[in-house]
Amino acid sequence: MSTNLAEPEVPVTASTDEFEREPVPQRKLKGWRSFIGMFAGEHAAGTEFAIGPLFVVHGVSAFDVVVGLLFGNLLAVLSWTFLTAPIATKTRITLYYQLEKICGPRLVNIYNLANGLMFCFLAGAMISVSATAVGIPFDMRMPLLNEWLPNSIGWVVAVLAVGAVISLVAAKGYETVARFANVAAPWMVLVFLACGLVSLSYFGVDSFSEFWTVAQEKIWTGNPLAGSSKFGFWHMVFFAWFANMAMHIGMADMSIFRYAKKWQMGASSFTGMYVGHYMAWIAASIMYAVQLDLNSENTAVAPGPMAYNALGLAGIICVIIAGWTTANPTIYRAGLAFQSLFPSWKRTRVTLLAGGLATAGALFPALVMQLLDFVALYGLVLMPMGTVIIVDHYFFKKYGLLDNLAEKTGIRFNVAAGFTWIATLALCLLANIFLGIEIFFLGLPAWFLAAFLYFGLSKMYQKKLNVA
Repeated sequence: MSTNLAEPEVPVTASTDEFEREPVPQRKLKGWRSFIGMFAGEHAAGTEFAIGPLFVVHGVSAFDVVVGLLFGNLLAVLSWTFLTAPIATKTRITLYYQLEKICGPRLVNIYNLANGLMFCFLAGAMISVSATAVGIPFDMRMPLLNEWLPNSIGWVVAVLAVGAVISLVAAKGYETVARFANVAAPWMVLVFLACGLVSLSYFGVDSFSEFWTVAQEKIWTGNPLAGSSKFGFWHMVFFAWFANMAMHIGMADMSIFRYAKKWQMGASSFTGMYVGHYMAWIAASIMYAVQLDLNSENTAVAPGPMAYNALGLAGIICVIIAGWTTANPTIYRAGLAFQSLFPSWKRTRVTLLAGGLATAGALFPALVMQLLDFVALYGLVLMPMGTVIIVDHYFFKKYGLLDNLAEKTGIRFNVAAGFTWIATLALCLLANIFLGIEIFFLGLPAWFLAAFLYFGLSKMYQKKLNVA
């Protein structure tokens, strides 16, 4: 017997097939399995094959990797569980529609353009990773560590082919994306694990004590490659925490968790952070260490050949699918962002546009070779507006301020929110340039800065509007 009486069902029309501008109805809510599968699939991704090797490139020690990533990924899970999911399940609307209610359409259009482009570039990195696997049977020359531009016709063809398939899957909508992840994730996770174990066998590891010795002497030696900066423990903690800052603290995964039956499902991100990130980054590091041990001159971060050397054809297939399962929801998010810029377009059309932009970006290998910096940058750029949502949701009514200001007053540009976004990023840039603070360490102070700025500026702005 159905007991779904709390929320009336909303009819699905051609223009609202993904509920872009209305709450997700009760009948469309999903359980744990959907989110566990999606997070495991999305975060056991092709880009993990690139991120793990970059830890080796930057000379991280064994302790820094094993313990630092353990702690940082836990902080990420807590952020999804206690920040993103509760707001998402209460509002049941996308990040973009929630921002429109707070900030007004003009500011949101600017934000959505930046958001969509960032997601496209991130998806482009995932397409590039899959392309390194597609090109193996054709003896395609792989991009080198310091290459920025396309290096061959074969590379261009491989990227275009992979990008086309990924874009078509993402255009089918959330349910197709989730189904794809659930089918692929269990097998793919096992292949990631197998890649790491096979690579360890190359070093003759048969016990944990042997692993720790090899880890310190052969894998994470603490010595960066020539021309690369040195990373330490706190780099690992903050990178693991903020690698997905745009999704949790930046609130982008409101668009995903609006489908969750209850907010506790935010903890399903555990599979992504530990089955995905933690295990996959470590496995990828080990594979890259084997590559360096075989040929110290071969510093290329090319996931396809690394996986092929470990597991043959299964490794190639894993890299291809790993890129797909991450790029699919990322392009889906980008499509939702662009939807507000082209409200008369169907979501399918804007998602294909996002896929095309992502594919164009994937042609440039620098997206992968500079992936650590890019991941930190895109999270930092999008985070302040997520902070606006959190502060507006939890503190405005409590302290006598009007929440959802744009919706309730009709303003088209929330000056307090816009200035908060611009000022936070400007101060971060100044801190990076003049104080030498690395981008990995700017996210936490920037969150508090954005929160205080938005609250204080909103008190003045709403007083001026005579609504507070």
